[in-house]
Amino acid sequence: MSHPLLTSPIGAALLRLAGPTTAFMGVQIFVALFDVWLVGMLGLESLAASAIVGPFIVVVLNVSSGAFGGAVAASIARALGGGRRDDAAALVIHALVVAAVLGALCTLFAWTVAPTLYRLLGAEGEVLRQVRGLSDVWFSGVVAVWAANMLSGALRGAGNAVLPARIGLVGTCVYIPLSALLALGIAGFPGLGLVGAGIAGITASTVSLALQLRALWSGRLGFTPSLGGKRLQRGLFREILGVASMGFVITLSGSVGAVVMTALVGRFGTAALAGYAIASRLEPILGALSYGIGTGTTTLIGIAAGANDWVRAVRVAWISALWAGALVGTLAGIIALAPESWSRLFTSDPDVIAASVAYLTRVTPFYVLYGFGLTLHFASQGAGRMGVPLVAILARIAVALGGGWIAVEVMGQGLPSLFWASASSLVIYCAIMAGSLWLRPWRPTS
Repeated sequence: MSHPLLTSPIGAALLRLAGPTTAFMGVQIFVALFDVWLVGMLGLESLAASAIVGPFIVVVLNVSSGAFGGAVAASIARALGGGRRDDAAALVIHALVVAAVLGALCTLFAWTVAPTLYRLLGAEGEVLRQVRGLSDVWFSGVVAVWAANMLSGALRGAGNAVLPARIGLVGTCVYIPLSALLALGIAGFPGLGLVGAGIAGITASTVSLALQLRALWSGRLGFTPSLGGKRLQRGLFREILGVASMGFVITLSGSVGAVVMTALVGRFGTAALAGYAIASRLEPILGALSYGIGTGTTTLIGIAAGANDWVRAVRVAWISALWAGALVGTLAGIIALAPESWSRLFTSDPDVIAASVAYLTRVTPFYVLYGFGLTLHFASQGAGRMGVPLVAILARIAVALGGGWIAVEVMGQGLPSLFWASASSLVIYCAIMAGSLWLRPWRPTS
């Protein structure tokens, strides 16, 4: 018997799978804005510290939820689409093993290598103290983040998008008040600053993980995770890691690019760095909407790929990308029309506002292309075809950083030239993602 998602109308199926996650991403946008506000309340040094340590945290969140969580969702969807129910049950166990190992490696990195990198990025004095405090606390509990994000992928891959969204909402309800309390303090408690926000984030992830484990072992996947009496299998690890490793390289490359761009912006002073920290938060905020649509896309395409229905897989990819481009483009356009008003939500410093506006007026109008291309990235996960997304992100980095470095270091241009290079890189990224699928639609590999 074929999987019901192979015959459901694409629009209705996508809405059912992507709707809950996209709605939750809307909540996460509020959380991201809250974080910017919270850090702004802590002062200029905290803003600068968040700009330095933020990309390291974001890379873990993106890799664990997007690259590896998406790979888990795609692997389980392909297994169910191909009628391999026992493999789907075993894949959950394999995902937890991967989460434990990678989480431990991230903690080790934060304790050994990261402090040197923070200094190279310009952190010193009070800024370095705050960077170290947040980094040490957050990365000490990062295994919970890995496991929670990968189990969310397992639920979505099995076609249950509502439950991870509900659990995520519970985590958000824990995080926001706890973060405000621990960071800012209350009554006689002075607050812990960025460290308090880090503690709140790990606590929320731990609560989410506990709820997911309970749901999975009570049969909410439609089956109970189990190895079926067998040992861990290399083939199932490869099924996850084959897609996830490419996604990891892509996400890591993008994050390294963000770190280098932060270093380039930092040459223009603390105010420029703080303004960039405010404005550049828009990319992960708007990317979260593409992620919401992309999660449903990954599942639908994974099931189609498992059943060898590549015509349907390609149709799902285009429809999803159009949805995401329209949504992201609309919101980005609104912000681009009122960049100063947006910036003043988080700071009143005129120099910080000027740097933020410089970014928003040049880069934000092109986020429609980012939303379109990023959704095709998640579509590629479902199809198990990650070569083009890798080429696209490397091209984007080359244009953004190469163009920015030439403009600043060789031609002696100012801060806006960096932002024009970033805008140009979005055009290249979308052109490669869309052009490849248009010219060479997915087909069976054998």
